[in-house]
Amino acid sequence: MSPYRIAVLFGGCSPEYSVSLESASAVIRHMDPAVCQPILVGISSQGDWFHFRGDLDKIAADTWCNPADCTPATLSLSRSQPHLLCFPAEGGVEAIPLDAAFPILHGRGGEDGTVQGAFALAGIPVIGCGVLSSALCMDKYRAHQLAQAAGVAVPASHLVQPDTPAQQWASWAAALGYPLFVKPLRAGSSFGISKVLSAQQLPAALEAAFAYDDTALLEECIPGFEVGCALLGTHSLEAGRVDEIELAGGFFDFKEKYTLETASIHVPARITPEQEAQVLQAAKTVYRALDCHGFARVDLFCTPDGRVVFNEVNTIPGFTAHSRFPSMFQAVGLSFSQMIAEIIRQGVSA
Repeated sequence: MSPYRIAVLFGGCSPEYSVSLESASAVIRHMDPAVCQPILVGISSQGDWFHFRGDLDKIAADTWCNPADCTPATLSLSRSQPHLLCFPAEGGVEAIPLDAAFPILHGRGGEDGTVQGAFALAGIPVIGCGVLSSALCMDKYRAHQLAQAAGVAVPASHLVQPDTPAQQWASWAAALGYPLFVKPLRAGSSFGISKVLSAQQLPAALEAAFAYDDTALLEECIPGFEVGCALLGTHSLEAGRVDEIELAGGFFDFKEKYTLETASIHVPARITPEQEAQVLQAAKTVYRALDCHGFARVDLFCTPDGRVVFNEVNTIPGFTAHSRFPSMFQAVGLSFSQMIAEIIRQGVSA
């Protein structure tokens, strides 16, 4: 059987562009050429699509977007001809047939259902979560509502718009209590998130959140520590070991996520088997409630009084060699290459 022709998308015009380059580079290097023929599709930080044919090292180094290696491209939305359309400088159109798409795009434009919708229109299977689950998981407030309806505890929260009266959001914050978190409603990698210790810090925190989205979230601060659960599958789910984030102070912001300057990740988490089973059950419940497919990482909190509280779902978690998602599966004996192979198998057979 011929290898599957899989469009691997990287880059994008979100603040998480650089993270996508690292993740995509690692995934491409671990794809089995006997099973997959990667068709590399780079999206510039301005949102332009290119078919990339250069050296893989240029992706992680962010030197990939150059005329020698790139051909302007777009997706054909004709379901009878599922192709990547390339437009070489010498003229004409090159149509590259596709069997599936693997978006390795983080944040807005990649994890929010928009690019998944384009491939859905073209009738091209997407490896990973689809339109609905991607959009729901990106929206922190609505994800919490569905998780709560499914029986999983969530933090108390309130939505704030730019025109919400200051008296109203100040009242909500006082009711939630300090410290609390202010977050953009739809953003990733902790961009725009602030831990607010007093009412005096609220205006600046809201301004920071509004820089990334037109809606902000005031959210209760949950005591305890954060854990994560990596899941593979759709109906029958396979889980990695639960991991634990140990913080020296503050919260798990962008800098800590990608440098671990003061934070530590423990795989497996330092919890009892009973607690791990409780976390896994809650994660699977949330995964199904949000219609997740293929793979995702579900993040939750373990509180001092033994509760498990839902935080968020990352539908396209980091895929670098040191990222949390592959590390959790390595802890159950699944190598990076085996994990990528299973993710692809699930996607093309869905």
